[in-house]
Amino acid sequence: MAAGASGGSMAGGCLLLLGLGAAAAGGMLYPRDTPSRERKELGGLWSFRADFSPGRDAGFTQRWYRQPLRQTGPVIDMPVPSSFNDITQDPSLENYIGWVWYEKEVLLPLRWLQGDLNTRVVLRFGSAHYYSIVWVNGVQVVEHEGGHLPFEADISSIVQGSPGIPCRITVALNNTLTPYTLPPGSIQYMNDKTRYPKNYFVQNIRFDFFNYAGIHRPVVLYTTPSVYIDDITVTTTSSESVAMVQYQVSVVGSTLYSLSLSLRDQEGKVVARGDGPAGELKVLNPNLWWPYLMHENPGYRYSLEVTMQAQVNGVLLEDVYTLPVGIRTVHVTSTQFLINGRPFYFHGVNKHEDADIRGKGLDWPLVVKDFNLLRWLGANSFRTSHYPYAEEIMDLCDAYGIVVIDECPGVGIKMLESFGNKSLQHHLVVMEELIRRDKNRPSVVMWSVANEPASELPPAAYYFKTVIAHTKALDPSRPVTFVTDANYALDRGAPYVDVICVNSYFSWYHDPGHLEVIPLQLTTQFENWYKTYQKPIIQSEYGADSVPGLHSDPPLMFSEEYQKAMLREYHSVFDKKREEYVIGELIWNFADFMTNQGTTRVLGNKKGIFTRQRQPKSAAFVLRERYWKIANESSCLPPIMKSHSLFL
Repeated sequence: MAAGASGGSMAGGCLLLLGLGAAAAGGMLYPRDTPSRERKELGGLWSFRADFSPGRDAGFTQRWYRQPLRQTGPVIDMPVPSSFNDITQDPSLENYIGWVWYEKEVLLPLRWLQGDLNTRVVLRFGSAHYYSIVWVNGVQVVEHEGGHLPFEADISSIVQGSPGIPCRITVALNNTLTPYTLPPGSIQYMNDKTRYPKNYFVQNIRFDFFNYAGIHRPVVLYTTPSVYIDDITVTTTSSESVAMVQYQVSVVGSTLYSLSLSLRDQEGKVVARGDGPAGELKVLNPNLWWPYLMHENPGYRYSLEVTMQAQVNGVLLEDVYTLPVGIRTVHVTSTQFLINGRPFYFHGVNKHEDADIRGKGLDWPLVVKDFNLLRWLGANSFRTSHYPYAEEIMDLCDAYGIVVIDECPGVGIKMLESFGNKSLQHHLVVMEELIRRDKNRPSVVMWSVANEPASELPPAAYYFKTVIAHTKALDPSRPVTFVTDANYALDRGAPYVDVICVNSYFSWYHDPGHLEVIPLQLTTQFENWYKTYQKPIIQSEYGADSVPGLHSDPPLMFSEEYQKAMLREYHSVFDKKREEYVIGELIWNFADFMTNQGTTRVLGNKKGIFTRQRQPKSAAFVLRERYWKIANESSCLPPIMKSHSLFL
């Protein structure tokens, strides 16, 4: 599980000297063009340089941020968004660990820079993996820990008053993982000089996907007035004939302002109005947000238009922000998961942000292809294994009615030191940032605070009790879980979750090749968990590797036939237990994905039902037939959708 890298004994040393991120402060509304706001996308080619100095610290000692990056030494073009690992032919960059540097020069519109103090200019990163420091024109503006959530900085005072001068944005990015990061890892120094070169080290990780790094999501500049809408929080309740939309709006820049709100349906008709920073909107005969295949019009969203007005030095400022709002409720019983009061069965997938060349970089053709495959498959849900996905992906989940278990990057929490206070404090901040970003999304029905942690360890009880309680305090409207592979009798975190999510690989990692043990072992697993906790259960992972085109009858491991046979054995048990308390099944995995090199991995993990290039294996057709059958049994869809001819 080690990713090799040549380099110095101080790899990531600068990272280790930096403090953990502070608690999430303020809002993190997605940048939108409105009558009062403008955006400038900064995607494309950036200058790039990896710091191969022995201590990985030349960029700091030589202050590369104080001048154009090209003046510090050789630079190459690097696309943003993307991972840097697979872009070049340089093997030392493929597995590089340490600081890399990005730079972009951009000219800003004159109207942003006139220095009348009534316009804010904000620089925002959708995500950068893992630790980021950002400078604008040589001035540090923000520092952020964590590879999958947005961060931003107000750069108005730096760029205004200098029209016509390019704005130089410099980013130092470190992908080192330590026992206290999320996900955790460790640096191992190889000191045997008879076997390893001088200063050789590896990054050890305890998760089974490649630790891609880079600026993975869009970078934008956007403007607001100097008094602006900073955050909006929406929750909803509903019955058949009436819905209530509770809202809270925070404004920054002045305490003297007025707020008006209009809720519009998809035809643009105003269905409710309100005013003030907090209140409730009443919607008669609402169109509820329904999951895909649960209603003929899934993913229905209203638009909440919030308008703020304030007087500043005799000038009237106005800020407008429009937030999509889905009206839906979520409730968990001891045997069911209810959406809008109706039982919901998760028949979906686990995914990864992963593809050839771009790694984890956001790629619109890939995103749209994946959603078309999900709908072709008849999948109604996925888990964001094992980190928050891009906001653009989440937008489409909201729009298409794809239900999401929103997971933080708490994967690979295996070491005892990763359960200490330092890790715990950072984990709490990550949950704050995740909920701040995704709290208004109707597609998000549950938070997951970890995947396969060492939850049998004694400190896991306090750790997960604290993280889950903090998550519920931040958002009382959604259930909370974590995904376990521990023994039901030893798991110290399970008492605190609302839904049991369990991973198991019978006849693969356990009793490999013996499909005949699945019915007994899987049935026993479900019965033990339910008897102990009396909570609904999701089979959050199951599956088998298959090499496309490899066939064997009778089925043998790694053949497409074995993958199909394993799925059918699991499905026979699911069908019995979903009549009782099993509320979902999520296949591992949607598509093949890259991992570290190892003797059990041939160019990555092959448990996808689609290849990494999104071509179906035989198992995809097995799953498609099953998911559409489940949907037809439980839905009120019109015949045209029941035939699933829309996606043939």
